[in-house]
Amino acid sequence: MESSMPLILGKCEFLNPGGSVKDRVALKVIEEALESGDLAPGGVVTEGSAGSTAISLATVAPAFGCKCHVVIPDDAAIEKSQILEALGATVERVRPVSITHKDHFVNIARRRALEANELAAKDKKVSQVDGKDREPMDGCVPDQEKENPALLSHCNGGFFADQFENLANFRAHYEGTGPEIWEQTDGNVDAFVAAAGTGGTVAGVSTFLQEKSPKIKCFLIDPPGSGLFNKVTRGVMYTKEEAEGRRLKNPFDTITEGIGINRLTKNFMMAKLDGAFQGTDKEAVEMSRFLLKNDGVFLGSSSAMNCVGAVRVAKALGPGHTIVTILCDNGMRHLSKFYDPKYLAQYGLTPTATGLEFMSIK
Repeated sequence: MESSMPLILGKCEFLNPGGSVKDRVALKVIEEALESGDLAPGGVVTEGSAGSTAISLATVAPAFGCKCHVVIPDDAAIEKSQILEALGATVERVRPVSITHKDHFVNIARRRALEANELAAKDKKVSQVDGKDREPMDGCVPDQEKENPALLSHCNGGFFADQFENLANFRAHYEGTGPEIWEQTDGNVDAFVAAAGTGGTVAGVSTFLQEKSPKIKCFLIDPPGSGLFNKVTRGVMYTKEEAEGRRLKNPFDTITEGIGINRLTKNFMMAKLDGAFQGTDKEAVEMSRFLLKNDGVFLGSSSAMNCVGAVRVAKALGPGHTIVTILCDNGMRHLSKFYDPKYLAQYGLTPTATGLEFMSIK
């Protein structure tokens, strides 16, 4: 067995009902919020998301009698907004700015939940003054009474899902994804690798697997423009000059979506990592086409980057090892960018490989 080729296994999270790994997070976040009372039945869940988490929340929320309002950066693939609207969510597209800016999409989503709670409290107070319960239409205040047209004024209040800092994200993978990987491989796993956006997946899975066996190595694969590789390998996120708060604009860093970040989240800080690798956009593009042609899987940009990481780890560990990664979503949400030849050509990312030579494999 020692002389055999490395085995790379991809967990097909794109087969979840909402089409991505984020279904796990959405379910856990909503269940915990309802149980704690932070989210009331009939309330609105808000989130700032580049796409997949929002789609999962919009898919899961109605099953619990709740609604969903999503704030999304306007440079995200347009098909993600279209899916959200088809699922019944309200969508607010905003310009991408630094997380330190009050109008970053995550900060706006947080405000929308507060506004929904204020409107709910106001509506309840008006009902008490009237001396009778006023029945809202379809769970909302009538149009003429809405203070914020961007957010349906749900009388049952709002809850900010907060996928980056809410540790329900970590728990979804510690209690679900990690145990499934262990069971589905019969414990025969030598390494796990994944990229991080919120950090929930890599943190939850790595923590669980290393509790089961300290011999299992866990790694990060980081896209261009992200500071996590430096944090894991050198202990420093980036230089003072690169501090996100000093950036005057949002630079173009990567065509991958939903992964890479320049701050430490509560979820990522839970990760148990043995090292990190960097991947390039060209490698992700080439990997997605290689897998489509050779394995018959149509993957999104973050899944492709995870597979780049898996090959990196396989090369580092050598023959006879089993490496697991996450296939987060499929390519259907990436048609307007990651799979658009004209878009790729603009950035010199047109795929040209015939095999895995882009990973230095003949």
